[in-house]
Amino acid sequence: MPAEKPRRILQGAVGAVRLVEHAGRTLVEKRMPDPRRHDAEVRALRALANSGLPIPQLVADEAGTILMTRLPGDRLDAGNADERIDLLRASAPLMRRLHELTPPSGLPPGPDDALIIRRYRDSAGPPLPLTVPPPQRPSFCHGDWTDGNVLATAGVVTGIVDWEAAHVGDPLRELSRAAWGASLKDPRSFDALVDGYGADREAAWAWAPIHAAELWLWFAEAGPPEYLAQLTATLRDWPHG
Repeated sequence: MPAEKPRRILQGAVGAVRLVEHAGRTLVEKRMPDPRRHDAEVRALRALANSGLPIPQLVADEAGTILMTRLPGDRLDAGNADERIDLLRASAPLMRRLHELTPPSGLPPGPDDALIIRRYRDSAGPPLPLTVPPPQRPSFCHGDWTDGNVLATAGVVTGIVDWEAAHVGDPLRELSRAAWGASLKDPRSFDALVDGYGADREAAWAWAPIHAAELWLWFAEAGPPEYLAQLTATLRDWPHG
């Protein structure tokens, strides 16, 4: 997969992602050392090619490297706070549409929440009210729906990128993870995403302690230490009523 004239990174948060000039076009090149994540992204992009969702189109696929089209727009975390809330809300129906599609064969299963709970309880993390909510029908999930993986321009969502964590999992869990994660930056984000999706706020919030435990474990293992300290302080104030 020859790629000429590498250029600066614009999209993507995980793996080595850059813009390249290839066969007269500016494309996105993504390199991933983990073959499982590479395979998940390729399967997802192929399955969604004619879905109408704003995703990159796969141009070429070789071991460890994906070449895809560049989508217009900027990441939501590059905009101002009010625009970000509006665009998070606008992205929620796209997530719902994804969850209504038939997932391709070969996608991995969702996270093992019982294992997350067990590992967290064995750790030194602050106490959390950890239970796994009743499951919903397994659905096609993006796996990392964040304001860094949603692109927009002129108030319109123009892209959903970084499909390497795609899996078959609980749709409400995915919505709640996106909403809770976004709420760490702006508390309004939780309701914006959940209401935009059309889900029940209480049901979505029931997943939040598991997302908190998962993120705490991530920071505990991979850092940076200041993020772990900040999250630990936040979790100490978690309501236990």
